[in-house]
Amino acid sequence: MLGRDQMSVFRNLVRSPAGEDLDRMSYELQAVIGPEEVLRAVAAEQPGAVVVPLRQGFALIPMTDELFDAATDGSRGDGLRFWKLPGGFEQVLADWSTAGPLGYVEAGYTGGVGTQRAALWSGGELAIGPMFVDVNEPFPAIGSPISQVLAHLGATRRRRDADEFVSVGLDRCRETDAWLEFDSQR
Repeated sequence: MLGRDQMSVFRNLVRSPAGEDLDRMSYELQAVIGPEEVLRAVAAEQPGAVVVPLRQGFALIPMTDELFDAATDGSRGDGLRFWKLPGGFEQVLADWSTAGPLGYVEAGYTGGVGTQRAALWSGGELAIGPMFVDVNEPFPAIGSPISQVLAHLGATRRRRDADEFVSVGLDRCRETDAWLEFDSQR
């Protein structure tokens, strides 16, 4: 279970659009994140990839079931210990990262308890991670795995009480597939 400090931080990081308390709600995300221009360039190669703009010039590609099915090469794909990284997709991420750095991130929370996983690819190779925070583990002092990847990508904190996760807008949707609807409403 997260400690009181980490729980209050997470509540501040992830709010529903209606401001509902996430103490009783869930949050899940599986996505590729990077500079919008990089993701737009590489997504054209990948069936099922939808680029959703974030703040600060970033964007994400939600790892939907459609993208997962289109991207998998049939191998197990669990060598990096992500839940929804398609088999062979780590090589796709490495290839894409020759156009610019990008991260793959996953988060799963229910009732304020959960996990985060994140890794960063740059220059054609895995550069950072994968990093994990599992159930009952506090975030490191330097930030959650997702915030660390965002910081390495160049995201900055906009407010003193918000980290990179909030600053780029990852608190806007609570489910991976909801990003597709959010993008269509822009």
